[in-house]
Amino acid sequence: MENEIAIHNEIDLQSKIYTIRGMKVMLDFDLAEIYGYSVKAFNQQVKNNIEKFDEDFRFQLSSYEVLELSRSKILTSIQVKGVKGGRAYLPYAFTEQGIYMLMTVLKGDLATRQSKILIRLFKGMKDFIIEREHLISYDEVAKLAIQTSQNTKDIAVIDQKVSALATIIEDFTSPEMKKDFLFLNGRSVEADIAYQEIYSQAKETIFVIDNYIGLKTLVLLKSVPENVKITIFSDNLKKGLHQKEFDDFLKEYPNVTVSLKRTNGIFHDRYIQLFGISEQFTALIVSNSVQLEILLNL
Repeated sequence: MENEIAIHNEIDLQSKIYTIRGMKVMLDFDLAEIYGYSVKAFNQQVKNNIEKFDEDFRFQLSSYEVLELSRSKILTSIQVKGVKGGRAYLPYAFTEQGIYMLMTVLKGDLATRQSKILIRLFKGMKDFIIEREHLISYDEVAKLAIQTSQNTKDIAVIDQKVSALATIIEDFTSPEMKKDFLFLNGRSVEADIAYQEIYSQAKETIFVIDNYIGLKTLVLLKSVPENVKITIFSDNLKKGLHQKEFDDFLKEYPNVTVSLKRTNGIFHDRYIQLFGISEQFTALIVSNSVQLEILLNL
């Protein structure tokens, strides 16, 4: 039999709506209180009309769901199955459609009044969602927060790498360095020393590919180990090396075996190739405002 109760406003009722399995629901013991029934009598009324309550209208909570709800600060009054003083079975949850169906089952003035409040409450919730559907959801905010955190970490890593690169760039842009230094194996080295370091590693053959050769090109080769054959591939653009300079070099350094071959325009970049060593490599020479030398193992 119905008992008159104090819950007559939407604010009180709204506190009894929970989100379970992604749906807004109300639990049987709250609905029993709202409609003035004991939980047992309320569920008996539903059982007497069970054909009206499909699974999308009413479902029983799992033990895990009950445990999670009982831990919630929002829900403190739930009686957990198995706990002393608790109910003998797991609670039932009613969806919005199930609550509307209850209105056809529960009779009386109190049921009518409470049903009207519930109808207005759910309609108000729908209107609230529709009005704010263009706003970002909590889940989306959480995803953005995670992405922002990751982006911050990534930016910090990039910043470290850029800072390290900036140090190198500062070295090459300093007035003292200009074109007199090369970037060799991750360090800045005086150009003449860098070339000699490369050439000294040769054991069998050196190929120098450079369209802008000069007398200095030959001078840097003078310390090449004996029995290493040197071939310079060049179209000698801008005529940086004259025949007489080449002949004089051969006379002064007879231990250096070097020959010249034209490229006929098939090469653009500058290369140095060494053969006959344990790990043959090619050195790519890039020349703009700064000369860089990058060793590539073959």
